[in-house]
Amino acid sequence: MLVFRALSALLSYPTADMRAALPEIAEVVGQSPLILPAQQRELLGLIDEIGHGDLLTAEERYVDLFDRGRALSLHLFEHLHGDSRDRGEAMVALKQLYERAGFDLSSRELPDYLPVVLEYLSCRDMTEARDMLADCAHILAAIGRSLLARQSRYAAVLQALIVIAGEAPLDPRKIPAVKERLEAIDRDWAERPAFEDAGVAAPAAAKTEARSC
Repeated sequence: MLVFRALSALLSYPTADMRAALPEIAEVVGQSPLILPAQQRELLGLIDEIGHGDLLTAEERYVDLFDRGRALSLHLFEHLHGDSRDRGEAMVALKQLYERAGFDLSSRELPDYLPVVLEYLSCRDMTEARDMLADCAHILAAIGRSLLARQSRYAAVLQALIVIAGEAPLDPRKIPAVKERLEAIDRDWAERPAFEDAGVAAPAAAKTEARSC
């Protein structure tokens, strides 16, 4: 189950400590029977990319992908519920699931943040892990398609999770490449007025950072 912790690390914001652990992560990926050879090669390519060059480059690449639009959000319930009340209720239920299993969420991240989910699964049995991944396989596929469309090596992590969930990996040949424009990103994250029909403009709400609690 250590492979889930390795995949969690690869989807986390790159830090100096994380890059120092890349050789160990590569060893776990290479030895895991849960990862098919094709996914192993892709994951090792991602590991090389994260570890190559200066840390700032890796940080900027990560932020450009995961912190600038909903399509690549690693918060799973955002893909299901957006910012609705349903998302809050779902996160409470997920946090309670962690607590019933004896785990207290010490991270500042929200419980539906995919690296947090994977950390939890690394401490559970394979049946629960596969069932949980199968339940959100359609979300993993949506994120994976968005990453493949941007020709990002991070797609390797989603491909590996999709396979572990019992689904066929995504076919990159069937996903047209796109280059997201900044104006599209701005439109995606635009705040709507609280009272659309009111005669005066409502002040914009402060945006929540994508990776903050």
